[in-house]
Amino acid sequence: VQLQASGGGLVQAGGSLRLSCKASGRTFSNFAMGWFRQAPGKERQFVARITWGGATTYYADSVKGRFTISRDNAKNTVYLQMNSLKPEDTADYYCAADRLSYSAMYDSPMVYEYWGQGTQVTVSS
Repeated sequence: VQLQASGGGLVQAGGSLRLSCKASGRTFSNFAMGWFRQAPGKERQFVARITWGGATTYYADSVKGRFTISRDNAKNTVYLQMNSLKPEDTADYYCAADRLSYSAMYDSPMVYEYWGQGTQVTVSS
């Protein structure tokens, strides 16, 4: 499956952005989808995950209550709504696909088989 992320940009602290990730090439609804982020000089960090049908979501503690992951299987797209953004949210954001709907290691990049290119998010103070 090919993944194309978009929606990044520059926003002031407290603002909002919505990232999108459009999939093609395989049956999108057969993949759990995740968002990760990577700041310069740091390791890739889990942000959020959503299961095949969207019934279950997972979030990193650092974004819980501020970010919302959702998906539209008819549009082959997963979204990440980011509210109350903070400067520490600044990073490149990546979407990823996992053939398993549920995974005990859902927060590890290793379980995701497919990755999109990053979209840059910069939050100014």
